[in-house]
Amino acid sequence: MKIAIVCYPTFGGSGVVATELGIALSKRGHEVHFITYKQPVRLDLLNENIFFHEVNVPDYPLFHYQPYELALSSKLVTIIRAYKLDVLHVHYAIPHAYAGFMAKKMLRQEGITIPMVTTLHGTDITLVGNHPFYKPAVTFSINKSDVVTSVSSSLKEDTLRLFDIKKKINVIPNFIDLSSVSDGFTDCQRELMATDKERIITHISNFREVKRIPDVIKIFYQVQEHLPAKLIMVGEGPEREPAEKLCEELGIANKVIFLGNSNEVDKILCFSDLFLLPSKAESFGLAALEAMASGVPVVSTNAGGLSEVNINGVSGYLNEVGDIDGMAANALSILKEDSILAKFKAQARSEAKRFDINKIVPMYEEVYLKALQKDLKNKVV
Repeated sequence: MKIAIVCYPTFGGSGVVATELGIALSKRGHEVHFITYKQPVRLDLLNENIFFHEVNVPDYPLFHYQPYELALSSKLVTIIRAYKLDVLHVHYAIPHAYAGFMAKKMLRQEGITIPMVTTLHGTDITLVGNHPFYKPAVTFSINKSDVVTSVSSSLKEDTLRLFDIKKKINVIPNFIDLSSVSDGFTDCQRELMATDKERIITHISNFREVKRIPDVIKIFYQVQEHLPAKLIMVGEGPEREPAEKLCEELGIANKVIFLGNSNEVDKILCFSDLFLLPSKAESFGLAALEAMASGVPVVSTNAGGLSEVNINGVSGYLNEVGDIDGMAANALSILKEDSILAKFKAQARSEAKRFDINKIVPMYEEVYLKALQKDLKNKVV
C-alpha cells in the first residue's frame, strides 16, 4: 500500500508512535509518506520506501495566526494526487483530521477518493478537543473519518463520553520495537549516574502540569530517606524550574540529575531500577511501556490507560493520583531487596512483550484494508 502519515514531528508520544509505525510499515514493503511541518524526531534515515514532505506555511502579515490547516490540506492534495496514495492516516483529531477531510473534499472534485484513518492519542480528546471552542470541529472530524482508532480502551471510553460519536472506535494500543531495545551498555557507563550502592530512579516526560512533577520529587524524597538513591529527570517543560527549586528546598539537589531532552533514553533506562509516573492523566502511558521494555518496573497512578499497561503487582504498582505516601511505599517494596527487584524487572520486561511492534502493526494493516474495502464499496455504490 501507499500510505500518507500526518503527525506532530515532536518528542511527544503521538509523534513517536506515528513515526515508528511508518518505519515499521516501510520495512514490511509499504510506501510511506510523512507529511508535516518538520522531519519527525525519530525519522533519522529515509529509505527507498519512506518519503518526507514538508508543509510550508507562508508568513502573510494579514494573518495574526498562520493557517496551518489550510497549508496542510493543500499539501495533502498535492502529495496524494502526485503519488497516487491509497490511504491517509492522521494522528490527532485536530487539526489533522480536519485538514484531511478538507483534502478529501478537494480531491473528490477531481474524481480522486482516499479513505482516512484517524488515530486518537489523548490530549486531542481530553484536553484540547473537549474545549468548547474546538469540540464541534473535533466531533465533526471524527465522524467524517472512514475508520477511527484509539490507543487505549480508556481513551475510547472518554471519547464516547465526551463527544457525540457515530463511528465505531477500534482500540489499537501503542507499541514498542523490542528488537531495538539495547541492554549492552557497560557498568562503567552506569557509574556516571550513580554508585554501585545507589538505586537509580527515573522519570521521563514533557514536564507539564499533568505529569505532577512535584509528586515525583516528593516520592523520591521519601525513598532516599530509607536507601541510597539517585533520581534522573529526563525532559523539558514549564515544570522543570519549579522542580529544581523544590529539590533545593528539600536538600536533595545533589541527588537529582536534570538531563533535559535526551537521545540516550535507552542507556538511561538500561541502568534504571524504577520508573515513576504519577500523572494526573495518561491516555496510554508510552513512557511506562518503554521503561518496562528495558526491564524497569513502574510505580504509577491508576490514571487513564496506565492500568492497561502497568499491571499492579506484576510490572509494578498502581496508586491513586496524589497518593505520594502510597507510591513511595510501593517504590521501597520493590527496591529494598535485590531478589524482589530482579523479579519485578523480569516481570516488567515480560509484560512489555504484549505490545511488541510485530503484534500491533498488522492490526493497523488490517484497518487500512478495511478502509480501502469500504472506499471501494462506496465507489461501486
